[in-house]
Amino acid sequence: MSRDTQLKERWEQLVTILSDQFSQGEDLDLDAIIYLIGVQELGKVHKEFKKDEKLNLMHIAICRLLEPYGFYEFEFFDEEGWPHYKVKEELPPLKAGEQSVLMKEAIVNYFLEREVID
Repeated sequence: MSRDTQLKERWEQLVTILSDQFSQGEDLDLDAIIYLIGVQELGKVHKEFKKDEKLNLMHIAICRLLEPYGFYEFEFFDEEGWPHYKVKEELPPLKAGEQSVLMKEAIVNYFLEREVID
């Protein structure tokens, strides 16, 4: 099976699992899944977040997702428990489609590590 086909199948499996669990079956988009990862990484799953906190959650998720690729490195948790990352290497310029594929691959790997999908 080609890498692209496997990624597509795993992505679809993951979207189905997460959508069933968090949106009553309506398919979650990439941003919604990134947000969920941010909430997971923060560890405060039953908290209501303000708009700026939601953006920070997405930033946390992106840093965590791209950490294995060498773009970010975890630094510390602040006094409120929010993780902080530092940039290790700037992301190369990517077209929108390439950016989407990179994020989907990183998300699939994140959930493979957690054995949510196989």
